[in-house]
Amino acid sequence: MNNYLSNPIFILIGRILLALIFVMSGFGKIFAYAGTQQYMEAFGIPGMLLPLVILAEVGLGLAIIIGFQTRLAAFLLAGFAVTSGFIFHFDPADQMQTIMLTKNLAIAGGFFALMVAGAGPLSVDSRRATE
Repeated sequence: MNNYLSNPIFILIGRILLALIFVMSGFGKIFAYAGTQQYMEAFGIPGMLLPLVILAEVGLGLAIIIGFQTRLAAFLLAGFAVTSGFIFHFDPADQMQTIMLTKNLAIAGGFFALMVAGAGPLSVDSRRATE
């Protein structure tokens, strides 16, 4: 298929859009550190895990954006999205929380697709494969 639908720019745009929410969320947690710790602890998650959460969101998100170790990063972020979705948003009685959970599941689906498809030609992974 040699047309606009097979343009590698779409995989790049997809990677950026999937990862952007995690990068922004990670930086947001840095600037609202104490409040985020309290929020986590209210759900039974130790606040001391917050640096790991920030590292995962920012680090893996940036890895997806530049296309570095994309399949692994996508797998890890898919797991993160599913796990955090069920921990923080599973409340069948609350329609907004149900929407937030399904958003996390949809993002995980995008990451699973990226895990299978790979980063595409506009990526560090592709560049490293040709060296």
